[in-house]
Order: sequence, then C-alpha cells, then structure tokens
Amino acid sequence: MDRLAFLLATGLARGLVIALFALSLVIIWRAARIVNFAQAAMAIVAVYVAFAVTGLTGSFWLGLVTALVVGAAVGFAVERWLIRLVPTTSPLPGMIVAIGLVMVLQSAIGIAFGPEHRPMAAPFSEQPFELGGVPVLSPYDLFVLLVALGVVLGLAVLFNGTTLGLQMRASAMAPEVSRLLGVRVPRMVTAGWMLSSAVAALAVLLLVPTELGLNAHSADVLFVHAFTVAVLGGLDSPAGALVGGGVVGVLISLVTGFLGAGLAPVAVLVLLTLVLLVRPGGIFAVKEARSA
Repeated sequence: MDRLAFLLATGLARGLVIALFALSLVIIWRAARIVNFAQAAMAIVAVYVAFAVTGLTGSFWLGLVTALVVGAAVGFAVERWLIRLVPTTSPLPGMIVAIGLVMVLQSAIGIAFGPEHRPMAAPFSEQPFELGGVPVLSPYDLFVLLVALGVVLGLAVLFNGTTLGLQMRASAMAPEVSRLLGVRVPRMVTAGWMLSSAVAALAVLLLVPTELGLNAHSADVLFVHAFTVAVLGGLDSPAGALVGGGVVGVLISLVTGFLGAGLAPVAVLVLLTLVLLVRPGGIFAVKEARSA
C-alpha cells in the first residue's frame, strides 16, 4: 500500500505535466485546426535558451520566464515565416513541413550542443515528504502541480471568458464568418501559435529536472504521451487533456512500478486503442450539431 500511494502521487504529478503539453496541442488545434508535430522540437529550443539564462544568472525563475518568452517567439516565427506559406487545401503539406522542421531543429541543436544530456537542477527539493511513514509528493512535485493547475485555470478563463479566447476559437471554427464579423483571423492564428508554443516550453522545462537532463530529444516521449492524451480527451477539449493527462500519468507510474518500464508504452497503446474503439473522437469530444 505504501508503494501504491507513492506511485499514485508521482503519477499524478507526471500526468499534469503531460496534460500541460497536451493542452498546448489542444490550443493550436482550437486556434488553427492543426496538429503541430514540431511542438516538442520548438519547445526544446526555448528550454535550451532558458537553460543558458539560468546558467548565467543562477536564477531558475528568470529561466522560466525566458522559456515562456522564447517559446512564444518561436511560435510566432514558425507561424509567420513557415506555416503561413504552406497551402491549406489539405492537412498533408502542413504535416510534412512540421516533420521536416523537427529534423532541422533537432539536428541544429545536436550540432550546436552535442548529444550529451545536460543536467538541470530543480528549484525545490525532489525528496518526497512522508505522511505516516509513506513517501508522497516532493516539494518540486507540489510546485509542478500548482503551476499546471494554475495554467489550466488560466487557459479555461482565456478561452471561455475573454474576447481574445472567443475570437481565437471562432477564427479556427469559422474563419470566413469571423472575418465578416471584424475578427482579424491571421492575428488570432498567430496568437494561438504563440500561446501554444509557450505552454509547451513550460511543460518541457518542468519535466527536464526530473529526467536524464536536457537533450535535443528530451521531449520526444513527452510529445507521444501528450498526443495520446489529446486524442483520448478529444483534441478540442481542455478538460479532456487535463483528465487524460492524469489518467495516463498514473497508468505509466503504476505499470512502471509494478510491471517494469518496458511495458508502460504498451499499456498506453492499449488504453488508446480501447478509447478509439469506443469513442473515436475522444472521451470529452464536443458533439457536432446536426445540419438537418
């Protein structure tokens, strides 16, 4: 029971980081109806800059702010100078460009910084607290939980209670109608890319201190898990990303703890397959209105 409690707690903390990255995929889907396969590579670029700033200043917090700013800047550059030039008649050209961007960014990072993993220190202790002799969350895990929940609540308010969020959603779902109503659709799409990239950079920055370290491929597994979570919950559902992240994080933690790390990807694949068989659009997918 002690081991189970520890695995549940750590799985929840890891699941919220996955949910945070999944939210970045949901944001870009809601803003531009695009699944950005380059999300992880773009986030790693921002985290490398944050790593350098932290090393120069000794401040994790300044590095965190840098990750958000650089992440938004990378999203702006990719959307304005690359994605906007891609034909939108079908999703295939955008997917090909995104996969090519992954190769370019990861190769450039590997050439510039080498293949080794660079350790990144957490701002708080990773030694878990003990409740009744049972190890639970560490101070850093609690920090991650608070940050992730804060971002989730902030995004909920943005998309459901602000003019900017509503315009971003309208621009993605009905761009022509939005233009007629005076919404600057290209600007809203750019804002979605910037916000999505910043959230992804934050998720990767929170994850790296608990993993092997910073590397060009540090976010690859996170992207796979987050994409799974986004599909499970429904690509248009922030709530689905949050719930799905928690479920997948706990599942990975339990399977790793009791059966071995090698079976964790298999468990995630089985869960994804079951959900797609029962509800292909995702558990929390919004039902389309009937047209007749």
